[in-house]
Amino acid sequence: MGAGCGSEDHDSKAEAGHSCPCGSGKKYEECCGREE
Repeated sequence: MGAGCGSEDHDSKAEAGHSCPCGSGKKYEECCGREE
């Protein structure tokens, strides 16, 4: 589910159900589910 993370942060955040702003920065990558 981290494929669209960053492209559409509003959709990804809603789908993930996390309060973390996905795509806001590398520090939010773990919130997004992508740890690179």
